[in-house]
Amino acid sequence: MSFLDHIKQCNHYNPLNYMPFLVNGIQYGWAKKEFVGQLKTYDKVFAIESDCLTINPALSTCEERSAAIKPVLEQLHKEGVIDTWVNELYAITNHFGDEPAVLIERASVSYFGARGYGVHINGLVEKNDGVYIWIAKRAKDKPFWSGSLDQIVAGGQPAGISLIENVIKESAEEAAIPESISAKAELMSEIHYRGETHSEKNRGLNVDTLFNYDLWLPDDFTPVNTDGEVDEFILMSLEEMADITDTSNDFKANCNLVNIDLLIRRGLISESRPDYNEITQLLYAPAAL
Repeated sequence: MSFLDHIKQCNHYNPLNYMPFLVNGIQYGWAKKEFVGQLKTYDKVFAIESDCLTINPALSTCEERSAAIKPVLEQLHKEGVIDTWVNELYAITNHFGDEPAVLIERASVSYFGARGYGVHINGLVEKNDGVYIWIAKRAKDKPFWSGSLDQIVAGGQPAGISLIENVIKESAEEAAIPESISAKAELMSEIHYRGETHSEKNRGLNVDTLFNYDLWLPDDFTPVNTDGEVDEFILMSLEEMADITDTSNDFKANCNLVNIDLLIRRGLISESRPDYNEITQLLYAPAAL
């Protein structure tokens, strides 16, 4: 693997396996055709046409749509069609901050190929010999990407709270970072990608926007996991993180993109690389359905 390979991996999918997902005539995603077939019996909520999946137009408000879809998704989870459940609502929009078309369970977002949002925090430490970064090793019992490397803190963006509120919440839950420190995190960049989910079961499309934060931590701070989702934290130099990212699959797939963005901003990936232009063009491509 290489930096460029990781970016291409996160943007790989077969469009023939998906159909547009529309709400009130506006496309919000690409639903997996296999999943659409599971919705045929819920015709009071969904309308399946030859070329698209829509929500019943009789459900004319976000509240009505959300209330109608909730029991359908719960039933599909009971049947094992939706294989995980987070119990967290996601706002389905085409642009962050827009009024949502519908609120749905986070675990179902990729089945509809709708845009998801998340925050990723680079936990950085300035030392005499350079910049270091805290890396999390995901717990072995995590349902996805168990044992993979990750940012010190990362999490999906639920409905109803701001980005920085989510940064503070996730920082406390995942690394015991106090608000007095986490509130100083700086939003540095956005990354968009669209690719098939990477798991034993292809759950659909990840159409994601990642909001990337840099958080400079005191050199005497050691993160501690409090929610059981991390087995250990590892402090490594940026150079070591760069080498792992460029030569292995040790990091969770989308975390590689956050690493690459950081390395570009810190000058460790520069124009001297022959693939630099392709890396930056693919990594910073604008959001699109």
